[in-house]
Amino acid sequence: MNENRPRKGPSSAPRRADRFAQRSESVEEVEGQLEGRNAIQEALKSGRTIDKLFIASGDTDRGLQRLAAQAKEAGAVVVPVDRRKLDAMSATHAHQGIIALAAAHDYCTLDDLLATAASRGENPLIVICDELSDPHNLGAILRSAECAGAHGVIIPKRRSVGLTATVAKASAGAVEYMQVARVTNINAAIAELKEKGVWIFGTAAEGSVPMYKADLTVPAAIVIGSEGDGMSPLVRKNCDMLVHIPMKGRISSLNASAAASILLYEALRQRL
Repeated sequence: MNENRPRKGPSSAPRRADRFAQRSESVEEVEGQLEGRNAIQEALKSGRTIDKLFIASGDTDRGLQRLAAQAKEAGAVVVPVDRRKLDAMSATHAHQGIIALAAAHDYCTLDDLLATAASRGENPLIVICDELSDPHNLGAILRSAECAGAHGVIIPKRRSVGLTATVAKASAGAVEYMQVARVTNINAAIAELKEKGVWIFGTAAEGSVPMYKADLTVPAAIVIGSEGDGMSPLVRKNCDMLVHIPMKGRISSLNASAAASILLYEALRQRL
């Protein structure tokens, strides 16, 4: 066999797949990119600045045309493009014929989250995401947090997904309304919250307290661990209480976003 002969066929597929994965990853890192009608509609409703809107050329869908008109009225440059270009730009692979380049989200501070709770006359309810890597999970958590009336979500700067296009789409527009604090160190953030009277509730299958017996009416921060390993050992140690969600099935764990949703709505139930 001639080892110098150019390789063809299946052996080149991994390289193509790698290039595609790299391209998709680089697109997803653009935090100002929004995809899909709902995400862009909510961005426009919230008053977020959209610099440029790419829309499938020749598409006569009234919904798309209405979004384009609203974006143009808000000052965006509207650019009709071939759908193949939208496919190449898309991080979600579900752009629905429309992609926007918007001003990047401004992350807030811990004080901002507490101030929001104070302005509503409520005890803080915060979600801390300990190194979540799946943008769909973070998006779903933002959606549940917004619906449950939480005052903010905390994510770390490293080893965690940020507010990408996929997160925005998975949040169904909640990213436009839910405050997100991006901190350098989760444990330092936990210590700061404790100093300000917030109780830290870690979620773990082996938690000693069933969630129904945990008092979530107090100023509370609910920690959701990463998809694979759960909470890191130091974060676990720094929690005031470890709670578990009672389960009767044969599977002993829940998806991170599902667990967050259940705890958030238990907190809401207790606070109503």
